[in-house]
Amino acid sequence: MANYHLDARLAQDIVARTMKIIDSNVNVMDARGRIIGSGDRERIGELHEGALLALSQARIVDIDDAVARHLHGVRPGVNLPLRIAGEIVGVIGLTGDPVSLRQYGELVCMTAEMMLEQARLLHMLAQDSRLREELVLNLIRSESLSPALMEWAQRLGIDVNQPRVAAVVEVDSGQLGVDSAMAELQQLQTLLITPERDNLIAIVSLTEMVVLKPALNAHGRYDQDEHRRRVEQLLGRMKENGHLRIRIALGNYFTGAGSIARSYRTARTTMMVGKQRMPDQRSYFYQDLVLPVLLDSLRGGWQANELARPLLKLKAMDNNGLLRRTLIAWFSNNVQPSATARALFIHRNTLEYRLNRISELTGLNLSHFDDRLLLYVALQLDDQP
Repeated sequence: MANYHLDARLAQDIVARTMKIIDSNVNVMDARGRIIGSGDRERIGELHEGALLALSQARIVDIDDAVARHLHGVRPGVNLPLRIAGEIVGVIGLTGDPVSLRQYGELVCMTAEMMLEQARLLHMLAQDSRLREELVLNLIRSESLSPALMEWAQRLGIDVNQPRVAAVVEVDSGQLGVDSAMAELQQLQTLLITPERDNLIAIVSLTEMVVLKPALNAHGRYDQDEHRRRVEQLLGRMKENGHLRIRIALGNYFTGAGSIARSYRTARTTMMVGKQRMPDQRSYFYQDLVLPVLLDSLRGGWQANELARPLLKLKAMDNNGLLRRTLIAWFSNNVQPSATARALFIHRNTLEYRLNRISELTGLNLSHFDDRLLLYVALQLDDQP
């Protein structure tokens, strides 16, 4: 028998469709001869000996009144084997006079087989999609490509050596239930592969999706600006079509073993850092947040605690955050006093006073490069926007 098996739901759909073609009761039996779909619901579950004959002899079996009396669970009619790719997967039976039904039987059988073939193709596509998703999930977790993973990709027609960059898409599911959240993610998944972009996509959770995008353009170069444009285009399409709200973070492009896994990690960290620093934005790019993303691995360690110590001293005495904001503006303007004063709408003398106060509270000399660097790194590790 074929690998594809009839299920009760499909069998009942076949019954409903074919009974519109012919004014007769229709039964659908599985490969064991048991009725799994019928216009007479009371017959579901019965063993149909006429179907067993059609299955064992691989032919159309007509059953008249005389034959029906000698068979269990059988009424007069005609039973036709259902085939997929030449293999018998079940039987469709029409109840009534076999002579008058025979002319309709093949039409009904053909309709049923078309429905079976369509269901088989949809099943194969769904199975292929699941396998592709599982492959993507393995790629973002693997530092190396095992022979088994390579063979898996080859069977799916995926070139794992193609340079790719990872993007993380986060969905604002709100108060949606599990089914609604999954439906919206699948809708977004369809949008991400239309038009054909050769993207590899997997749903990681109810709020997260990963997209492995081809990294290089037609000239074999990694074009950051082109990737930015594509991200903004997608956000624009989502907004125009009134779909769910999403955020996108694009990771770094790497080459060599484990490049996809590293790209994915940078994308996730870029998302986390971006949301902390720019909560109102919907797109974040690794190249804009290189230092805080790279420093993020220090979080929770003693090194991060040591780096944060001077800033904690400052924040303890800076109740309204004025000095911290001054420090951020100073670094943002490349420690240029005039530009910083203009940005803050204050006099240079006021700026100098505040910087001196920062030095006193942190115990650092801002005229020394190393001390400046310590404060700058501490700000990069600070969770406060």
